Amino acid sequence: MGLFGKKKATDDKKAEEKKAVDVKVAKKEPKEENKTAPVAKKVGKKIVARKESRPGSAYRVLIRPIISEKATIGASQNKYVFEVYTDANKVEIKKAVLEIYGVMPESVNIINHRGKSVRFGRKFGRTKDVKKAVVTLKKGDNIKLYEGI
Repeated sequence: MGLFGKKKATDDKKAEEKKAVDVKVAKKEPKEENKTAPVAKKVGKKIVARKESRPGSAYRVLIRPIISEKATIGASQNKYVFEVYTDANKVEIKKAVLEIYGVMPESVNIINHRGKSVRFGRKFGRTKDVKKAVVTLKKGDNIKLYEGI
């Protein structure tokens, strides 16, 4: 019977030590991030993007710029066209343009282009769906991508 009493006493000591450690950990609470912090802040005349939790996520949203005759005409009116991720929304696209190019878009318009049904001999298939974003910038802002085209 004496053995069972010893075991119980050591278990009680371990439990007390564990509680003391839990209390110490509970006192060190991590600082909560300000969720209402702005996406971008203005430093002088330049707008600087706030760092996201996942660096490089902007490059997943903007796939590539679309360079066509119509897009080049739009560039003269401060409208730039990009192919974007199919699940991206306007807010994500705006943040991605700010992070990559350092300019704040005035507005973003989205075009969903469904893929066409195609046929190769007896095989039927379909081309991929494409989502395009037309990003309008403020007067005086530009993206160096279209220069020299």
